[in-house]
Amino acid sequence: MSSLSSLTNSPRRRVYFVSLAIVIFFSALFTLGHGIFPQVSSTVPRPTVPDEILQSTEQEAPYRANATFVMLCKNSELDGVVSSIRRMEDRFNKDYGYPWVLLNDQPFEEEFKERVAVLTRANVTFGYISPEIWNQPDFIDEKRASAARAELAAQGIIYADSVPFNSGFFYHHELLNPYRYYWRVEPSVDYFCNVNYDPFEYMEKNNKTYGFTISLLEWHQTIPTLWKTVREFTKQNPQYLHPDNAMNFVSNDKGANYNNCHFWSNFEIADMDFWRGEAYSKFFEFLESTGGFYYERWGDAPVHSIAVSLFAPKDSIHYFYDIGYRHDSFQHCPSGDVWQQGRCSCDPKHTFSEFILHP
Repeated sequence: MSSLSSLTNSPRRRVYFVSLAIVIFFSALFTLGHGIFPQVSSTVPRPTVPDEILQSTEQEAPYRANATFVMLCKNSELDGVVSSIRRMEDRFNKDYGYPWVLLNDQPFEEEFKERVAVLTRANVTFGYISPEIWNQPDFIDEKRASAARAELAAQGIIYADSVPFNSGFFYHHELLNPYRYYWRVEPSVDYFCNVNYDPFEYMEKNNKTYGFTISLLEWHQTIPTLWKTVREFTKQNPQYLHPDNAMNFVSNDKGANYNNCHFWSNFEIADMDFWRGEAYSKFFEFLESTGGFYYERWGDAPVHSIAVSLFAPKDSIHYFYDIGYRHDSFQHCPSGDVWQQGRCSCDPKHTFSEFILHP
C-alpha cells in the first residue's frame, strides 16, 4: 500500500495516470458514437455536375437572311433616330442582330455616331451620299423646278429632296450593295408590337418582293402626269408587265387611270433584287428622264407601288398586319389575338387599318 501510494502521490505519476484516463475516455466515446451517429460520408452521395452545365452554354445563332435596316437621316434628327432604333431593337432586332445602314447627304457628326452605335450589338455603318447622286440632274430646268416647288408650297405640300434618291438610287449605294433585303426605318417612328418571328426570313422563304403595313391615297396634285408617263412606258415595254400582276390595286378601270392608291413607303420591307432588276431599272430611268420628280413631286411611294403592282406577281406583295406602326398622324394597330400575342402598346380602335387598301 505504501508503495502504491507513493506511486500515485508522485506528481509525475499523477500526470501520467490522468492523461491515460483521458485517452481511454475519448476512445470509448468515439467507439460508442460511431454506432450512434450517422456516418455522413456513407449516407449522403457526392453531388454530380449536371450534363447541361458541363456542355457549352452558347446557343446557336438564329438564321439571318441577307438583309439590313436602312435609314436616311440628318444630324439634326438625332433624337428621332435614337428613338426609332431603340424601339426596333426592343421589339425585334435584339434577338436577331441585323445590321443597320444609316445614310446622310452630309457627313455624320461624331456625337451622332457614338449615340447611335451604343443602342445595338449589331453592326452599324454610316454612309455619305455624294452630291452627284443627291442633287438634281443637270438637264433639269431649275427655274421651272423652283416654280413648281413654290406652287406646291402654296398648297401646303413640302417638296422632299430625298424623293429621287429613295425612288431609284439608295439600293445602289456601296453600303447596301452586299444586301438583298432591307427594312426601311424613319426617324421618330414607333413600333407598337413585339415581332416574334423574322420578317426577312418570311420574305425570303415565301418569295415575297414587297411588304407594307399602311396604304392610302396620294395627293393627285403632286403626280398629275405620272400615270400618263407610266402608260407610255408600258406601251413601249409590254414585256415587263407580269401576267399575274396587281393592276387592280392601282387602277379601277383596267389601267386607263390611276386611282392614287399606294403603299406608304416610310415602312417597307422589300427585295432590292427587284429594284436592281431590268424592269424597274428601265422604268426608273424612263421616269427620271421626264423630270417629273422635280417639275411635279413624284414620290417614291407611288413609284414603288405602281412598279411592284405592275411588274411583280400580286402574291409577292405582303401585308404585315401583325406589325404595329406609327408615323406622324397615321398608325396601324392590329387587333384580337394578334394584338395580344404581340403585347402591343397601341389601341386597336385607333388604327388606319379600317380604311386600308391592298391587293
